[in-house]
Amino acid sequence: MFTVAALYHFTRFDDPAALRPPLLALADEHGVKGSLLLAPEGINGTIAGTRAGIDAVLAHIRAFPGCAALEWKESFAEDMPFGRLKVRLKREIVTMGQPDVDPRARVGHYVAPEDWNDLISAPDVAVIDTRNDYEVAIGTFEGAIDPGTRSFGEFPQWWEENKHRFHNKRIAMFCTGGIRCEKSTNYLLGQGVEDVFHLKGGILKYLEEVPQEQSLWHGACFVFDKRVSVEHGLKPGPHIMCHACRRPLWPEDRDRPEYEAGVQCHQCVDEFSPERREAFRERQRQIHLIRARGYEHLGPRKQAD
Repeated sequence: MFTVAALYHFTRFDDPAALRPPLLALADEHGVKGSLLLAPEGINGTIAGTRAGIDAVLAHIRAFPGCAALEWKESFAEDMPFGRLKVRLKREIVTMGQPDVDPRARVGHYVAPEDWNDLISAPDVAVIDTRNDYEVAIGTFEGAIDPGTRSFGEFPQWWEENKHRFHNKRIAMFCTGGIRCEKSTNYLLGQGVEDVFHLKGGILKYLEEVPQEQSLWHGACFVFDKRVSVEHGLKPGPHIMCHACRRPLWPEDRDRPEYEAGVQCHQCVDEFSPERREAFRERQRQIHLIRARGYEHLGPRKQAD
């Protein structure tokens, strides 16, 4: 059984590049895999490994400047959910593209999972899902508004075009683990919205702590690893991944005529050029060759942001 730790922390790193080599070396030494992002505004990512390995990496991160109060959310997987370890340098640990947004200055009111149902059931509250459209498609909270954004960077424009809908409303926002809401609530406060709330610990914490019979969550929660989705109690969900567009699929979607393993699904059949598709097919051929020789392929690389 592998421990999976999802973490983020906003703090000031004057030289994030200097933090990368020792972090990468320590994680590699302990067999920890996953993806971590370092930026001047902090750290974000999800890693998996043995209990001892995860503890070692978390202790190392907590020693970073301003990271002593680091929080993380844990779940478990029977198989290693990542194929490799990546520690990357980025401009932002979650890309919103708003230079004036600073979660360290102020954020919305945190709402504990056990109090979330009462808040979002109130008639004067508008509930907004800040995740991408393909994430919302497989699960969301009852009555939540889907902005239909394909990336988090589209959220400010969506708000500008739709803010008239929320006059005299309190705004409750949520995302997978909480990081997007740190920025989105700061953004709304900067836009003059007075009553802004967000789910502490995100959907993952809610699914972990709130009993299913009391839940207002419907469906599964997309996660960015080989599990693809999780359900109540953080049990692995039923979804699989299209390794071309990285969107979640139901297992039966493999029976659709558009589906070609590793090349396309019904959601991305018109999104790639013939040259890209042939590159995907060649990748699949290489995967089959590697497996035929008795090795496990590390898994398809995520498309660049």
